[in-house]
Order: sequence, then structure tokens, then C-alpha cells
Amino acid sequence: QAQLVESGGGLVQAGGSLRLSCAASGIVSNSNVMGWYRQAPGKQRELVASITNGGGTNYADSVKGRFTISGDNAKNTVSLQMNSLKPEDTAVYYCRQTIGGYLYWGQGTQVTVSS
Repeated sequence: QAQLVESGGGLVQAGGSLRLSCAASGIVSNSNVMGWYRQAPGKQRELVASITNGGGTNYADSVKGRFTISGDNAKNTVSLQMNSLKPEDTAVYYCRQTIGGYLYWGQGTQVTVSS
């Protein structure tokens, strides 16, 4: 069964770092666009960062200079290095990949930043 599996969430103090990873299983095509989204309680899901198979990246203004996305479209893996975390970064983070014309979402991983 095709699915995305995320790992790396957790609880961290403000100013700390976390690294999220996402890997696709059961999918043989290469990914085209990979990204991370997040959803905080009571808020809409928003784009955090994305990367294309050409290496182009896009970041939300709120995370520029603190987060770095990297990916390997041949392996369908994408990571998000999060530094200088702030309490407002607290959310469920979701991996999203477009592979072979289909859109896949991960199950979400909780990131909690304490002040």
C-alpha cells in the first residue's frame, strides 16, 4: 500500500532544533514536488516549505532563515531541519509528495515548542 511515513517530531524548548523526515513506501515513481505543511489548533493547514525535483525551494516567510528543506526525489525522501524553534511553530506537521501524478499525505507528526 502506497503511503508516506513521517518521523522526528517531539517536544523541544524554544531555541532548540528538530529534524523531520518523510519516506514513501509502496511507490515506484519518482516524486516531483515534496513539501511540509503544518496545522496548529484552530488554524488552517499552511505550507511550511517545498522542494521540486529540480531543487527549487520555497519557504513560508515565518520560517525563512530557520528551517531548511532537503529531498531526494529518486528515493522519495524529504527532510525538514528546524532550528531556532519558537512556541508559534507548535503544530502537527504533514509531509506531502506529488508522485506519478498522484498526491500523497503523511499521517502527521506533532511538534511542540515550549517557552
